[in-house]
Amino acid sequence: MSLSPSELERYSRQLSIRGFGVEGQKKLKNSKVVVVGVGGLGCLSSLYLAAAGVGRIVLVDKGRFTLK
Repeated sequence: MSLSPSELERYSRQLSIRGFGVEGQKKLKNSKVVVVGVGGLGCLSSLYLAAAGVGRIVLVDKGRFTLK
């Protein structure tokens, strides 16, 4: 899976890290992460994982929520 022009622009700072580059970003894009517990720390971790370009994030929490 390749990176689109917008992804290349969005992740340009990460791509410039020596030893990371485009191949490292492709690995992030193709990765899957499970975050167990979406409280204070899990919520922020999920945000940072998404911002870094992780391809799939599964959130697991024992709490319940309702739509209002």
